[in-house]
Order: sequence, then C-alpha cells, then structure tokens
Amino acid sequence: MPLILFNKPFQVLCQFSAHPERDTLANYLDIPDIYPAGRLDADSEGLMLLTDDGELQHEISHPKRKQPKIYLVQVDGVPDRDTLDRLRNPLDLGDFVTQRSEVKHVEEPGWLWPRNPPIRVRQSQPTSWLTIKISEGKNRQVRRMTAAVDLPTLRLVRIAIGPFSLHTHPLMPGEWKAVDPSELNRQT
Repeated sequence: MPLILFNKPFQVLCQFSAHPERDTLANYLDIPDIYPAGRLDADSEGLMLLTDDGELQHEISHPKRKQPKIYLVQVDGVPDRDTLDRLRNPLDLGDFVTQRSEVKHVEEPGWLWPRNPPIRVRQSQPTSWLTIKISEGKNRQVRRMTAAVDLPTLRLVRIAIGPFSLHTHPLMPGEWKAVDPSELNRQT
C-alpha cells in the first residue's frame, strides 16, 4: 500500500471513528485499514501521513526516527530578534525542554487557502507569520512554544513532513494523494 498524504482541514478530528459534532478523517478518506502516522489537533490544519503498514507507521512516528516537520504559524504580535532566538533555542515548557528549532519570520504565503472560519482580526494588534521546523512534535508543541514567548498562535498549518511538503505535493484542504513510501528515505 502506498503512503497517503492528506491535507487535514481545520476542525477535523484525527480519528476514523464517528464523532457526533465534528468531521473526522472518515469524512475524507475511504481507504480501508489506514491509520495516521502522527496527528494534528482539531485546531491545526495541514499535511498528515497515513498508512496501513504498521511497521511503516512505527518507523515514521518513533521518537528516535521522527521526520522533521515544518509549520507555518500565524501569531498574535510581531517578534523581535530576541524572541526569534528564544524560539530557536531549547525552550522550557514546564513538562519538557524543546530541542533547537529552525525559526524564520516570513511573509504570508500567497498560495495559502483562506481558513473557514477566518481567524479573529483586531485592528490594534498586528499579526506575523513564522515557519518553525521541529523534529520532536510533542502534543501542541508549536502552540506552547509561541505562547511561551508571548506570541499566541492564531493559525497553525503543517506544511511539510520529512521530504513531503504542500509545495512539492500541492493539496487543498480535504484532498489526498498516494506516494511511494521509499520517498521517505530521501534526504530532507
């Protein structure tokens, strides 16, 4: 079975079992016996990998072999150089200390789809866009990192996992495509 790339829409739950109030992966993927190799919370959007191969799923999500992930993050506020350095360096989040990460202040990409519903807009508070590349991916890690430096996350889109990205494999929210799992072995 090929590896499945899926662009998870906002508010979709990373499960196949039915939910009384929200869409789940089953609303978008009718492929038997596939499971996510890693998750995104309901408030996050973007790239996910799914497979029916338990060994491959373990290989992708095992802590010692985690694929690097890149997130596009809209934050409340404008970071200065010191704030960006704090995000790049190990950051104590209370229950764990993050590894170093790659963080860049970027312009809002023209290719990004509008979120439905849109994020709240406050005229008196500017927002900024960052890309954050991490390898560990603990629960709500990116949101917790930006909050720790007083830049709350407004929108979070995972745009890359290992060699796969929404740039090289364009998918709109809710779309998926099958790829060869051997592509995971390419250098990122």
